[in-house]
Amino acid sequence: MRVAAVVLTGGDGARLGGVDKGSLQLAGTTLLERALAATAAADEVVVVGDPVPTSRPVTWAREDPPGGGPAAGLLAGVDRLTGPVRVVCVLAVDMPQVSAATFARLTGALRDDLDGAVLVDAAGERQNLAAVYRVSALAAARPEREQGLSVRRLVGGLRLAEVPGIGAETRDVDTWADLRDLGG
Repeated sequence: MRVAAVVLTGGDGARLGGVDKGSLQLAGTTLLERALAATAAADEVVVVGDPVPTSRPVTWAREDPPGGGPAAGLLAGVDRLTGPVRVVCVLAVDMPQVSAATFARLTGALRDDLDGAVLVDAAGERQNLAAVYRVSALAAARPEREQGLSVRRLVGGLRLAEVPGIGAETRDVDTWADLRDLGG
């Protein structure tokens, strides 16, 4: 099964004063590089955001128009995939504790009767941007209008396995305090 990854780096980082989240560092590594390490098993990686130097080859994409939201970004990333990709690993760059082991658990939970698998936090909330989805299921769920569409609405009708997060996997970085709490 050919697996690809879409890493979302967009967003305005408003609560961080407009800082590019992908460039933030945790334990000496940028959040973008942490996301690329988490998706290392993918045959192909598309990063949705403004191009920057990376340690591994990636394809760059942007939603059109820019600022269309994470669902539009996810679909723009899927559109840039090449070849017969069946499964896409999706990761928001602001979830620095998601690792390759996380994606191995998510992919392992994907059964034939499911459209994907999603990480779930301790409160039972789905982390839809730390998930694996069948590309065919995303294509079937794709609306005519993507601008402003939430990922929750995009994947709301999909059959998803819920995989409990371990440790701080489900924590994201929205504020400077979040980054400090994770050791940054």
